[in-house]
Amino acid sequence: MNSPLDDSVDKRRDDDEAVASHGSDEDTLRHPQTTPEDEIIVDWDGPDDPQNPKNWTPAKRWRSTFIVSLFTFVSPVSSSMIAPGSADMAATFGITNSTEIALTISVFILAFAIGPLFLGPLSEIYGRSRVIQISNLFFFAWNLSCGFAQSKTQIIIFRFFAGLGGSTPLAVGGGVLGDIWRTEERGKAIGVYSLAPLLGPVIGPVAGAWIAERTTWRWVFWSTSIFTVGVQILGLFWLRESFAPLLLEQKAQRIRAAMDVEKGSRTVKTVFEKQETRHWKTIFAKSLIRPFAMFFQEPIMQVIAVYMAFVYGTLYLFLTTIPSIYRDVYHQSTGIAGLHYIALGIGITGASQLNARIMDRIYIYLKNKNGGQGEPEFRVPAMVPASVLLPAGLFIAGWCAETHTHWIGTDIGIALVGAGIILCFQSMQTYVVDCFTLYAASALAAVSFFRSLAGFGFPLFAPAMYAKLGYGKGDSILAAVAIVVGCPAPILFWKYGKRIRARSRYHVT
Repeated sequence: MNSPLDDSVDKRRDDDEAVASHGSDEDTLRHPQTTPEDEIIVDWDGPDDPQNPKNWTPAKRWRSTFIVSLFTFVSPVSSSMIAPGSADMAATFGITNSTEIALTISVFILAFAIGPLFLGPLSEIYGRSRVIQISNLFFFAWNLSCGFAQSKTQIIIFRFFAGLGGSTPLAVGGGVLGDIWRTEERGKAIGVYSLAPLLGPVIGPVAGAWIAERTTWRWVFWSTSIFTVGVQILGLFWLRESFAPLLLEQKAQRIRAAMDVEKGSRTVKTVFEKQETRHWKTIFAKSLIRPFAMFFQEPIMQVIAVYMAFVYGTLYLFLTTIPSIYRDVYHQSTGIAGLHYIALGIGITGASQLNARIMDRIYIYLKNKNGGQGEPEFRVPAMVPASVLLPAGLFIAGWCAETHTHWIGTDIGIALVGAGIILCFQSMQTYVVDCFTLYAASALAAVSFFRSLAGFGFPLFAPAMYAKLGYGKGDSILAAVAIVVGCPAPILFWKYGKRIRARSRYHVT
């Protein structure tokens, strides 16, 4: 948290930027950049224009990164926090079927697959900040309602709509980072941001277990609603708009007002409008289709989406089975069983912080070796340990639980799973943002759609799979899939990534 002096300095800096902005508009009026058709094309005033979000001060960019990460943290906490208390909630509503119990948890993730498809386009019309904050209020209303649900149907419906609102930061947050960070700086920022959707489901069940044990499952929803209000207040003050086409549109509007341009005479367009129209109908139609078009037309996206879908599905499968492992195998209470989510958090946090410190260094080193030319494939090295840690962790966790080995062995396996998952997420999210910077929201929406379907579906079949096969064989099957899907992925990206991107319609250099 900044001191009042820091805030004062930032305020003066913002005022200076506003003055610089006004001055730059006057410069455009005095020396308009026109085309042969006498169109005024509005762009940034050189590479150091302070209005460009990539030229914001480091403090301002880190504030935006921190707030976006907090917004992204809220909904994953809520998605999994009810897991330890699901048995009590099921008893309240008379739910006895294990699949229906899992549905009350995972229906939230189903909404993650749908929300980004239209919320991503909305962020390209109305801006990142506005869409994130309004969606957060939508999430707050429905999440609060979950605490007052009186039937199984109500809890499922309320959870779904809460998931719709909570899905926005997962889809739009990566776009914010692409807006404000240059490629060689982006690794550390995504290292922080990618912690949120993975660490949230870890912290949530730990807190949820004790809340459900000491009070009632309803307080799981009410407590997350209180936290949501705090994040919303911070967002109102710290989350600034960062989407370049929208900021330049605002600049163009100021120029039109100052020049009093008459309709039909001289037109004022942004550099983005020169490339394609920025009418909301066009943007929404294209952006609504773009995530699916990117998936079906971009082989790179298909590989990323399939791999991340498996990884995300595995994460939520673990989140829903950890309570039963420690309750049924190790005979621990709900509160104590919930503490074992900390093992997953240790793996995620440790690997994330290590990778965040070296990701940009590796990128810069490879960029220098490549004659100063950066490539998205320089994010791939982090995938190599991920492809080993994930299956190894699955084998260890599954067979330690199956053979009733001391619980520390199962925790070690779970920690390795967490490390493998976060390394995969960080490298793949950074790769996607580097490849499709301007269309990062649409690209992440495509990835989010398929991974969220997996996050919804995996927990539904988990109870039946483990009941029939046991934890050892069940996790061994997942480990085998992780090897088949995950091990070839770094090789494919490294060897063929650039060649495939060369044929991409959406790749932004």
